Amino acid sequence: MTLIKTLIFTILAPGTVTILIPRWLLASSPGAERFDIGVLRFLGVVPILLGVSIYLWCAWDFTFAGKGTPAPIDPPKELVARGLYRYVRNPMYVGMTSVLIGEALLFQSLALLAYAGTVLLVFHLFVVLYEEPALRRKFGDSYRRFLDTVPRWIPRIKG
Repeated sequence: MTLIKTLIFTILAPGTVTILIPRWLLASSPGAERFDIGVLRFLGVVPILLGVSIYLWCAWDFTFAGKGTPAPIDPPKELVARGLYRYVRNPMYVGMTSVLIGEALLFQSLALLAYAGTVLLVFHLFVVLYEEPALRRKFGDSYRRFLDTVPRWIPRIKG
């Protein structure tokens, strides 16, 4: 049942943020400011695929290691500090932002680039103002140790 809830959340939340809203932005302003990078625009596929892979890996870990979902209304019951969470505290948000930056490149869209920046700011505020305090209360010392050893946004590759 948790896997089904994770799939539903993925379609509704990340699907809206990374597919529906960008599609709406592109369709609503066909003559909007664009930047021309020629065939290099196809390099945007790389961050899109990387971002999707990051999100799916993290959703898997939330579902099976954390025994919950990525949805704030049904979060993991156990702290997930494995997989990509060993390198960065918020890999799902990093993955979704990566998808948006890739879409901005692929479609050469300044509107999508601005949207990606706005989404990252919203993610940051959500993490700092809600998520981290809530996780501190829920997981106590284990989460505090996690905060001390894992960076919030920029992955630290351990040797």
